[in-house]
Amino acid sequence: MSGTSTNTNGASGSSQADRRTRVTVLVALTANLVIAAAKAVGGLFAGSPALLSEAAHSVADSLNEVFLLAALRRSRRPADRRHPFGYGKERFFWSLLAAVVIFVMGGCFSFFQGVEALRNGAEEKFSGYVAGLIVLGVAFLAEGISLVRALHQVHRQGGASEGARDPALRTVVAEDGTAVLGVTLAMIGMALHMITGQVVWEASASLGIGALLVYVAYRLGREAMGQLIGEAADPEASGRIRELLEAQPEIDSVEALFTMKMGLDSDLVAARIDLMPGLDSEHVEEVAVRIKRSIARTVPEAGEIFLDVTDRHANEAQESPAATGERGGA
Repeated sequence: MSGTSTNTNGASGSSQADRRTRVTVLVALTANLVIAAAKAVGGLFAGSPALLSEAAHSVADSLNEVFLLAALRRSRRPADRRHPFGYGKERFFWSLLAAVVIFVMGGCFSFFQGVEALRNGAEEKFSGYVAGLIVLGVAFLAEGISLVRALHQVHRQGGASEGARDPALRTVVAEDGTAVLGVTLAMIGMALHMITGQVVWEASASLGIGALLVYVAYRLGREAMGQLIGEAADPEASGRIRELLEAQPEIDSVEALFTMKMGLDSDLVAARIDLMPGLDSEHVEEVAVRIKRSIARTVPEAGEIFLDVTDRHANEAQESPAATGERGGA
């Protein structure tokens, strides 16, 4: 089997996208740190379970932004002997860790606050309600600005289908969208508590925030887990690779085609092909190099390409790049 070295096409564009993502994450981190402090102070002053739940939510989001910044930096490290395919999957690992933090710190604490409020009640003064609603209003504005920034970047990177491929950006959008919904729930719960005097409204808002965070954590965690295990490349890219292989006059049939995402913009491609009879070993090597270059041009994200030729005599195969592992192509 022969393989290409990592494809560098599009590296400049990926670096620019990473810089934009880093700015988006820093905007979200700054907003969440300020909001978390304001919510915590307001929640303690007002004795509001919904506001304290939102404070835990913002603390979890702040920690997640730190994880995402680490993912952006560490996933771009070059390949080495210990990790010959690079560190692209670190992006998926840190996103999985962020999902765990959302579940544990955000969701579980919100459930705890809601249950405690239902069991023991909560007394709030009018000034506490006003302070809490003001804090939530400011938080809604800040989270909304951060969400607009993230959605704008998604649009710049090709819309929902392309922008959502980046787990860091996907996590920021999910966090900010959840934060806007969570703040809305907290405001509604606090307002109804103030109007009716029944703590059940605010406790229900806290439980609703917890359920929302658990659901978002589950979705983010499931997507990151699939990418860590070894998710196939996009069906469109796999289809283009198969069409290219089947169009080559020297290939009799494509016995198997395997793809796997090795990072945000790097895929591994392995194909088992059956060549037409009568090709000598030198011609086979030329064909393999040409095919790999064609795949790299057609699918720039194909960073590693391996061809397994199945129809040659064993003696020929032992001297060929397919057996020696010598790298060729783009």
